[in-house]
Amino acid sequence: MSAETLRTPGAAFTRGHVHAVAGCYFVASFAALGLPPYLTEILPELGDRHARWAGVLYVVPTVFGALGAPLWGRLADRHGRKRLLLRAQLGLAVAFLLAGWADSLATFTVALVLQGILGGTFAASNGYLGAALEGPALSRALTLMQGSARAALVVAPIVVGSLSGWLSPHRQYALLAVLPLTAALLLAALPEPEPAARESGKTPETTGVLEPPVISLKALYALEFAFVFATVISFPYLIALVDDRLPGTSPTLSGVLFALPHLCYLVSALAVHSAFHSRPRTGITLGFACIALGLAGHGIADTLPTLIAVRLLLGAGLTLGLVCLSVLAADCAKGRAPGGMFGSLEFFSKAGAVAAGVAAAAGSARFGPAAPVLTGSAAAAVTVLATVLPPLTPRTRRSR
Repeated sequence: MSAETLRTPGAAFTRGHVHAVAGCYFVASFAALGLPPYLTEILPELGDRHARWAGVLYVVPTVFGALGAPLWGRLADRHGRKRLLLRAQLGLAVAFLLAGWADSLATFTVALVLQGILGGTFAASNGYLGAALEGPALSRALTLMQGSARAALVVAPIVVGSLSGWLSPHRQYALLAVLPLTAALLLAALPEPEPAARESGKTPETTGVLEPPVISLKALYALEFAFVFATVISFPYLIALVDDRLPGTSPTLSGVLFALPHLCYLVSALAVHSAFHSRPRTGITLGFACIALGLAGHGIADTLPTLIAVRLLLGAGLTLGLVCLSVLAADCAKGRAPGGMFGSLEFFSKAGAVAAGVAAAAGSARFGPAAPVLTGSAAAAVTVLATVLPPLTPRTRRSR
């Protein structure tokens, strides 16, 4: 990656630095991603005998993370991206410690609120990378960050479940607080990123003009919201759908079916990036089309082979969408303060997740476990049409 190494005053930002940021996000996200599925076991210990608040508390960190992300992003641009990334890791550690030692539902809820407000490690990591990388180097780094998130989503619940025989999921919050603390120590050794010197004398600083992005920033935010909504809406009730279609399915097989789309990303993301980094609009359109078809297929799949097939089709859409959104985000980041942009992008991502959770709960309660996947399919189909409309492409150059 020597050609993509970005020189900063007194330091070089290398592939190793990118891997370190992604690795730190992976370990720090264990509790955030691995413990929420066990809220139905945690809440009875705190007085909520029937875990009635599980659904609400599941989205509390997401809601408050969405509200805080734009502010933290702007502060990162003003006071330093490394400093704010360290703040996010330490904030997670504080929230996890409080959650692990909480002895009441109210204290536990406060801990989850603090997790959302003080966390935001994904947006902070992307802002940090966006300050030092640009173009294909940045989009590859963002693709790697998404891979880190997918890996944590697959591995963390398994690890938490394995540890639960020795330590309850509730107390694991306190144990896993050591992970963001460790990540903060590792990140402290990384350099403060600075924009790379551009080749030749024609730079944005000298010309004041940048080439227009492939899509507008508003369109990027809309696509992020739609993508997260269409994919996340299928998560909460997938196990119930599998049980409905294949009675007697083992929890292990249900877990494998849940993980299949994320495993697709881990296996093929870099290859998809190589194929579509120069044509992200085509990729994002194909991605939404695969999501629409894959989710629609969930509505009629009633055998194990067909469920595997539609999960893999959804995985193809998930991979295309995430990779091409990373490419489009890297393109939009040129000439912009990365902290503010990625903070705002995280707001729309989390807003999509919250909307998906609400829609999934309402649809499943009224129409059964197939309703969320069909709603997601319809949303993805509408977005396919939107991606080919001219307003997605800016007609004017942007100036700094």
